[in-house]
Amino acid sequence: MSKIFGYGEDAFTLWALKKHTSNILEHFQDKTKPSDCLTFYRPSFGRQSKESSSVFGEFDAILVSLENVYLIESKWDNLAVFRNGEITIRREQEIRHQIFSWYLTHWNKRYSNDWGSFVKEYQDDFQKKFDGKIIARSGKLLATNLEFILNEILEKCKRVSPDNIKNVLLFFYNAEKSKPPRIGKGFTLIPIDYSKGILGNFVTLYP
Repeated sequence: MSKIFGYGEDAFTLWALKKHTSNILEHFQDKTKPSDCLTFYRPSFGRQSKESSSVFGEFDAILVSLENVYLIESKWDNLAVFRNGEITIRREQEIRHQIFSWYLTHWNKRYSNDWGSFVKEYQDDFQKKFDGKIIARSGKLLATNLEFILNEILEKCKRVSPDNIKNVLLFFYNAEKSKPPRIGKGFTLIPIDYSKGILGNFVTLYP
């Protein structure tokens, strides 16, 4: 049987989603079975650029249970930079979570196949809240991807509100060499020990 090994934060994120989804759910006392969850791995909402004010970057993952929506960033102790035992979320990451949370709490399935009506209704409010950024334009790839993901999330998690959108940082660490840092307000840090799941510095993704 063939094996697939992975290296780095992306590989650790995929490994955690396959092996440790229950850790995330238990941390929030979420009673959903891992098998009943919906997962988006590295969903991209466009690379940041001066030319496009509608894009807002890429999550490492989005995990959707019957109870909550988890917006996930990942850090690996081999690469993460933190001082005095505390890790800092970059400003662009904070904005990404704020923007997607806004989409989640304002989206309604009645706008399906009519993204233009959604833009018309909310564009002014969105621009004011996010300092001139605009909602993705109708017909653009970003709008299509957003509509698909938003509909899928609402299909799985019937009620979405600010209270059940969780900002999560998965921190992968080797318990034999390091320990999890603290994190500031707004994000919940979930430490995942990879010391028993690696060969060398590689994590086994399959089988």
